Amino acid sequence: MEDLVAAALAAARERGQDVAEVPIGAIATAAGISRSTLLRRLGGTRAALHEAVRQAGIDPGGRRPVRERAIGAAAALIAERGLGSVTLDAVAAAAGCSLPSLHAIFEGRDGLLAAVFDRYGPVPDLEALAADPPDNIAKLVHEIYSTMIVAFGQEPRVLPAVFADMFGRPDGPASRMLQATLPRLAATLRTLLMDQVQAGRLRPLPFPLLVQLMLGPMVAHLLLRPTLEAAMGAETPSVEETCTVFTDAFLRAAALPVASARREP
Repeated sequence: MEDLVAAALAAARERGQDVAEVPIGAIATAAGISRSTLLRRLGGTRAALHEAVRQAGIDPGGRRPVRERAIGAAAALIAERGLGSVTLDAVAAAAGCSLPSLHAIFEGRDGLLAAVFDRYGPVPDLEALAADPPDNIAKLVHEIYSTMIVAFGQEPRVLPAVFADMFGRPDGPASRMLQATLPRLAATLRTLLMDQVQAGRLRPLPFPLLVQLMLGPMVAHLLLRPTLEAAMGAETPSVEETCTVFTDAFLRAAALPVASARREP
């Protein structure tokens, strides 16, 4: 099999393709044998060749990049088993990649977890909202809450597992995961909220307290919502009604009166 691996790699280099993309005839030519002989030696399928290439430490391709597979595998493991049980060995096995490749790409477990939170957390959607925010403050707050609800509810359910781990272990991996993405999250929320403060629509509260006042009740609700739905059924408000109620509550607590908002500085 070593000669076939060498031939496949040579053909891939010559064509500028991954091994999985190289026609079987081209590999046979590089190996100096006929196509039918190559297929016979491979048992009629390329799977054995691809596995041999992997054993040589090279990804044959034909699949998503290792980074994408690792993030998806880690997210699924987090949702299924909880954050504490996710190791690089488990992710490598689930993603079909090598442990050294994960270390090279993510620089360790914390780097991988930060990438998972960036992918499945609310930051990208909040950044998109900050780039083109609505003029109406009630609509803005409603959109922020809607973004949080979508992030908490998407599959695999990464955020609930992350917050559960953080509350159980304040110094654990979830806390480090959030700290790694906090600069982007804070910068985005600062843009969304402090512009409203400058416009005289929100009270000039300290930024950390303003964020906590906005997100704290909603995060608590989202973490408890599955339990509430199981216990109370139809009595639990819909997602849309929940957004509306929390928007109204936040504005009652943090918005300036209309007269004050229109007052000249």
